[in-house]
Amino acid sequence: MSTRIPDLPPGPDAPTIADVAREAAVSKTTASDALRGHGRVSGPTRRAVLEAAERLGYAPNRTARSLRTSVTETIALHIPEFLTSAEYYMSFVFGVAEQAARAGLNVTLLSSGHLPQRRGTIPQVDGLVLCDPIAEDPFVEQLMSSGLPVVTAERYVGDREPTGVVRSDHDASMTELLDHLYASGARRPAFVASDTTGDWALTLQRTHARWCAEHGLPELVSKEPFGSPPHVLQAAVRQLLTRTPDIDAIVCAADGAAAAVLPELRAAGRTVGQDLLLASCVDSSAMRTAEPPITAVDLRPRTMGAECARLLCEILSGETPRGTVRPLPIDLHFRASTSA
Repeated sequence: MSTRIPDLPPGPDAPTIADVAREAAVSKTTASDALRGHGRVSGPTRRAVLEAAERLGYAPNRTARSLRTSVTETIALHIPEFLTSAEYYMSFVFGVAEQAARAGLNVTLLSSGHLPQRRGTIPQVDGLVLCDPIAEDPFVEQLMSSGLPVVTAERYVGDREPTGVVRSDHDASMTELLDHLYASGARRPAFVASDTTGDWALTLQRTHARWCAEHGLPELVSKEPFGSPPHVLQAAVRQLLTRTPDIDAIVCAADGAAAAVLPELRAAGRTVGQDLLLASCVDSSAMRTAEPPITAVDLRPRTMGAECARLLCEILSGETPRGTVRPLPIDLHFRASTSA
């Protein structure tokens, strides 16, 4: 555990930002942007300002600057409670933290499990990153109504529009996955869906329903809470196989779910990759190391987190307009679990 020593106010003879600007032969605005890592400052100019600050012994008074500009130099990251145990979550958080650090910003984590006692109690931050926000989450509703700039990973399906969005084409990736299973011979694909109401989960459900209708196939679905323990997922697969014994493919939505159901499939006498194909909508180390390795969609969570933080920083600095929607490509990795 570390304790941060607060910035002390400068003494009367301490160099100011104006002194640094004069020393580097730039404007005060340019000097400030260069020192904070914001704005459009060229590499040579930024180096000149940093060298001038070092020569003069300039140290920014963070507290005074915050009072003067209402800038906290901190952004907040909200993760749905059900995601906090997922591998995706850790990678996403690292991506946000790394990009924020490059911009000289701190990151504070928020959880819906710690809803403030008084409505309207919003953290003192410059902006917010929300990971696949759920419309029915009351804390998310508070954050979306806070007046702070909000960038969401995936679209917010509630009533308010975020300040910016980074999103992937999950309709296209799910269609590609189902087409791959069909080309591999699957005619009774089942879907173990997530019952959450975020953009990602709802898009996968809509795409699966549309694809089955277009191919004249029955819609075989079991909806389970995201983050369900293995025994719940295994019971869901057991029920699917009991109701429809000729199921020849299973797609699992949630992080880790496909690997979790492997023991149940073996117990049912099925051979994954031969008489039953198995795939995941979220790639992870569990998919790569399973036996057999499981075909999965790489959502690039670390990159997603970094792009959300980058977009928020660009909006805060005025470099990118509000309302920007930035696409993030994702990839389908084919593995032995669908090689039939």
